[in-house]
Amino acid sequence: MSLALVTGGVLVAPAPASADTVRGLQWYLDSLRIPQAHKITKGQGVTVAVVDTGVDASHPALAGRVLRGAGFGSGAGSDGRRDADTETGHGTGMAGLVAGIGGSDGVQLGIAPEARILPVATGGPENVSSAVAAEGVRWAVDNGADVVNISSRATGRSPELVEAVEYAVARDVVVVAPAGNTVQGDVGIGQPANIPGVIAVTGTGRDGKFHSGSTFGPEAVLAGPIEDIIAPVPPVVIDIGYGVATGTSSTAAIVSGIVALVRARYPDLDAANVVNRLIRTASDLGPEGRDDRYGFGAVDPVAALTASVPSVQQHPLVAADGGGPGPDGAGPEKTDDSEPWLTVGVTNRTGAMIQVALCLLIPIALLVLVVVLLRRESRRKKAAAPIPPGFGNSGRPGGPPTVPYGPPGGGYGPPPGHPMWQPQPGPPQSPPSTPYPGQMPLSPPAEGGPGERETPGDHRPPTGSGGR
Repeated sequence: MSLALVTGGVLVAPAPASADTVRGLQWYLDSLRIPQAHKITKGQGVTVAVVDTGVDASHPALAGRVLRGAGFGSGAGSDGRRDADTETGHGTGMAGLVAGIGGSDGVQLGIAPEARILPVATGGPENVSSAVAAEGVRWAVDNGADVVNISSRATGRSPELVEAVEYAVARDVVVVAPAGNTVQGDVGIGQPANIPGVIAVTGTGRDGKFHSGSTFGPEAVLAGPIEDIIAPVPPVVIDIGYGVATGTSSTAAIVSGIVALVRARYPDLDAANVVNRLIRTASDLGPEGRDDRYGFGAVDPVAALTASVPSVQQHPLVAADGGGPGPDGAGPEKTDDSEPWLTVGVTNRTGAMIQVALCLLIPIALLVLVVVLLRRESRRKKAAAPIPPGFGNSGRPGGPPTVPYGPPGGGYGPPPGHPMWQPQPGPPQSPPSTPYPGQMPLSPPAEGGPGERETPGDHRPPTGSGGR
């Protein structure tokens, strides 16, 4: 299976008007409040691998930012610091969006200008085999990448690429990939974006709404700017060194830069909690909760850098049913403070509703059990209670007593002077055999019947029935 670059459209040079400086065309920086985010961090100490066509390390926007990388497939033998794409300069553009150094209106400012770029060249603009891309991802993980940006897409399923992503996730690396572009004929979200554990990125326009140029699907995780994104390119592509395009590959690079900011701001957070922080602080623009277009919402860098976010034990994007291992080799488990959409295997609202319903049924069943046991205990106590005055030893209201109620004035029967206290003819009556006047022990009911006598302690409510 091969992967195609998610280019999204033909690059065009920015207009020469004085107001259209490089910084002036970076509208998304203000939309995302990147200047405010840069007061907190600029991504220092974080390495972002760009698995693409290579990166032109000589571009002014990337001066001193590009490490020595590696090449695979048709890019084998290179160190990744030359862009093999002479048509669009795709790899250079992605690197510039992540880590452009800025400094003047004529130089691209990246989302994380102090991050380092680790270039992984997989060939030119032609389709790249998934096996080559997988090899590049593994190499990046083994050579210090904290974030891996893969701006390519495939329609099939590649076991090699799935294993490479699992390899990255299990080793504390965040993987970002674009959803796809409708202009290229893409439908739905393909690999690698749809692999569990990957931040699948869809696109929003200047108006902040979902852009028709982006594909979508249930695997969507975050949304970010897609429309008219300016990025650096080699001079061989456009002589002024910059081009503008619309595509989710640019969106993925922007989100990769935001991931770098979060990793720099919170160096002790593992990849699972970095992803958790991003999805927890995203702006929910679509239907409540996760949806096919915005995922968990539009990415919000400032909120991700400043909000108080509960931690999770395992990766929130990795399913427990074969979707890939979490940081400790297992799927995610719901924490006490996690949302339904952060629980095991839940990728849509229906799954979350089913899980919530199951959680509610358990305490309801326990409550019913407690009520039944309490009612049985109540019936048992009534059956074992002493017969009240006036019932006699017959056990029936108004029934004649078979033994005297007790001494006159004792409070158990008729007052003194009542005819029953007069001497009666016949042989003297035997004293009562009961341990106390006016009552006899109840015979235990038939075995198994209602009100069956039970030993103390029977049918007690079960303990607790109340209710990286």
